[in-house]
Amino acid sequence: MILILSDLRDDTVELVLPKLKRLGVPVTWWDSGDYPARSRITLALGADGGRRLILHTATETLDLSTVTAVWRRRPTGPMAAAHVLEPTHRTHVDWQAQFLLDGVWDLIPARWLPSRREPERRAHNKIINLARAASLGFAVPETVFTNDPAELVPAYERAGGRLVAKQINSDSFTVDGADHRTYTTVLTRRHLTSRHLLQHEPVILQPYVPKAVELRVIVVGDRVFAAEIDAQASRTAREDWRHYDDDRVRYAAHGLPEDVRRRCAELVASFELTYGAIDLILTPRGEYVFLEINPNGAWAFVEMRTGLPISDAIAEWLARGAHDE
Repeated sequence: MILILSDLRDDTVELVLPKLKRLGVPVTWWDSGDYPARSRITLALGADGGRRLILHTATETLDLSTVTAVWRRRPTGPMAAAHVLEPTHRTHVDWQAQFLLDGVWDLIPARWLPSRREPERRAHNKIINLARAASLGFAVPETVFTNDPAELVPAYERAGGRLVAKQINSDSFTVDGADHRTYTTVLTRRHLTSRHLLQHEPVILQPYVPKAVELRVIVVGDRVFAAEIDAQASRTAREDWRHYDDDRVRYAAHGLPEDVRRRCAELVASFELTYGAIDLILTPRGEYVFLEINPNGAWAFVEMRTGLPISDAIAEWLARGAHDE
């Protein structure tokens, strides 16, 4: 039995389900956002050491001890029932539910993609993953993590006036009520005049790395898939391909040198992950420069634009445990 944990509107899961069906393994797709409002979980520990782990969803009852692999894709957090209105009560219910889920997931004798929550949380930290990549031999940019305004001008000068700023943790927020997201920003002298604002939020400062192409490398188990993203023809996506100006951006499969391919697999494994999305830059001089690893990063766009069989690799990895059983 394979358990997929993700929002039921997740189109990425839909790419893998037909492959799992062809492999002949049973699958349950459940979102933890349904718990505890619309689902029930029981964990019973017997005096003899036995365990009973049962999940009741709106449509089925699942013995969690039969789960051989879990794909923790993009689940939403536990959510109290709608009639629990008081905010502190809702927070209390959500916390209690998450606490139980963490315990239940830890007791399931299953293989996890990419991992349980804690290894993923650690690997997602850019400070930790940049340092780990450097220790494994990746080329990394000189990097400063800071909220000290006094660090900005020296970093700008060391970079020869080509300095970029990034968020330490990429997330969205609102500005004047509208959704907003900060992308990689190439700093100018005008930014230096307002450097006092840096004290309010830590950022990442790095010299601008020239690009022949950018790379999204997907690791599934011991399989490595690399896609090159040539965004240099796009004014919108040139500095950060996540702007997705696909009319001008070229995507293609990319053959990594063996030593880079090996380091990518080693980096993912070093965090006790079975999946990872790694961002690299290939410079005009042919050097591969590490930017970051996202332990649950997007891959569907890579498959759709390059034809790389990532969904097959994920399905085969998940099914392997069921077939072994």
